[in-house]
Amino acid sequence: MGMVRTHLWFARDGHEAAQFYVSVIPNSRITKVVDAGPGVPDVPEGTPFIVELELDGHAVTILTAGPSFTPDEAFSFYLSVDGQEEVDHYWQTLIADGGEPSQCGWLKDRYGVSWQVVPKALDDIMSRPDAAGVARATQAMLQMRKLEIAPLEAAYAGE
Repeated sequence: MGMVRTHLWFARDGHEAAQFYVSVIPNSRITKVVDAGPGVPDVPEGTPFIVELELDGHAVTILTAGPSFTPDEAFSFYLSVDGQEEVDHYWQTLIADGGEPSQCGWLKDRYGVSWQVVPKALDDIMSRPDAAGVARATQAMLQMRKLEIAPLEAAYAGE
């Protein structure tokens, strides 16, 4: 583990969110839970206050500490996936039970955390030498919510 980790502040449900994330992302686990002691503002004593976890080896700390701060789109997890089936799976799983789709592969999960679900094929398309094809694929992507590989490939090809 490196010395840099992601830190997220939740108004409530941080432990529940951590459990959800480790159930969704392979190779993930909760490594530590610290319950709130007496006198922690906005947190009932004895409830999970700090949760440390690893999401596919990436260190994350979740602090459940009341409504002073909330997640927003300025921060997102970038989830790089292998193909359309994985895009579809993670997209549906992350927006289930109250999440919200956004544009260009972005979504917000039910806890208010933003994710980008991006097929590796998009990186491939965007690094190809045909600038006009890349521009067409980019325009196609800008019209999408969930990213769809076949239409991106078709746009690149000029179809």
